[in-house]
Order: sequence, then C-alpha cells, then structure tokens
Amino acid sequence: MSEPVPQHFWERVLPDMTDGTVGFTGLVLASRSPQRRMLLEQLRIPFRIVVSEHQEGVSDGDPAHTVQQNARGKAEEVLARADLRPGELVLGVDTVVVSEGEILGKARDEAEAARYLRGLAAGRHEVYSGLYLTSRKLALASHAITGVTFRSLTDGELEAYVHSGEWRDRAGAYAIQGIGSALVRRVDGDYFNVVGLPVAELQRLLAGFGVTPFSWLRGGAPEA
Repeated sequence: MSEPVPQHFWERVLPDMTDGTVGFTGLVLASRSPQRRMLLEQLRIPFRIVVSEHQEGVSDGDPAHTVQQNARGKAEEVLARADLRPGELVLGVDTVVVSEGEILGKARDEAEAARYLRGLAAGRHEVYSGLYLTSRKLALASHAITGVTFRSLTDGELEAYVHSGEWRDRAGAYAIQGIGSALVRRVDGDYFNVVGLPVAELQRLLAGFGVTPFSWLRGGAPEA
C-alpha cells in the first residue's frame, strides 16, 4: 500500500540516463542493514554500501512523514559526501512500526524490547517504510504500509525471544525473516516491507529513472 509521491519531493529535471549516454549501473545503499543488503542481493541489483551518518528522528508523530524524511536525510547525507560513479543512484530507506498510534523504532535495551513486544502481542500493527531514490538531478520518494498481526504470547515466549537478541537493531524489536516469524499470525501487504525494503515500491521508483525490472541483470552480479 502506498500513496502518491508528494509534490515537494520531486525535482522536475530528467535523470542522466535518459540521454542514452549513461545507463543505470547500480545503487549506493545508504544503510548498514543486512536485511536490505540481502534483498538487493536476491534481486541481483548491483550496489555498494555507504552507511549514512544521518540521525533518525520522529516527525510530528506522523509515521509516513517520519520514514520519508528519515529516508531522505540518509540519502542526501550520503549524496553530499560520496563520489557517485556514472549511472549510480543513492537509496535511503527507513522503517518503523506503528502500534495504537505509537511509533516504535529500534528498542534501546531488553526492557524496551519486551515492552514493544508485549504491546504488539495478540494485535495488529502497521509497518511503514520510506524510500528516497536520488541522483544529483532527480529525487523520487514514496512509502509502503504493511499490516502485521501477532499471535498471543506467553511470558515465557516473550522472555525467550528477548533473550535471543534478535530484536536488536530491528524496528519494533522483531525480525519477521528470522525466529521472529513464529510471533506472526498474519501479514497483509508487502512481506518484504516488514523485512525492511518494500521491493514493489523500489521497482516503481526505479521505473521513474527509466530502469525496468531485470534490466540491471546485464550489469552482472551485485557488488559486495
């Protein structure tokens, strides 16, 4: 699920690759997330990683605005200091969990992780991811929303999951692609969004730069 790209996120300038001189050569991922790296590797999209130093924040309690602003901040911070190779695009991504109006980022410690999980148990929450894809001439942004329903959790199950440590560096204090999958009863929407990178939205933004699905396969294997 997504909404139209807000007008103020667009720069109406054609990207470099439209003149036929430079094609898409890969992404610069402004993130250290191993999940996002894994998904890009699965898609075989060429990429390299430049970790952003942008500090994430919460924008007026609005989750969609929060993830888009954080994604934009990450991408623009990298864009300002990285030397882009011809045909590269910088990708910023941010993900949060929203439960009963509260925006949940990454838990700071075990106590906060347990509080997050206790609040998510036996209920539905939403996962928001913002994407910001930019060259030096064009920037496109969007976000995705996925509904996730947890099953009921016993105190022992909650304690065991927190003790596993998998909650660290995860929005909402769980990882759906890991043992945290056992917490989940239902997913409504893009599963990959919950992992950390909404693939359908990424493809939509790439299309805005003239990059069609699988066209990147001609560029070879992803860069480590």
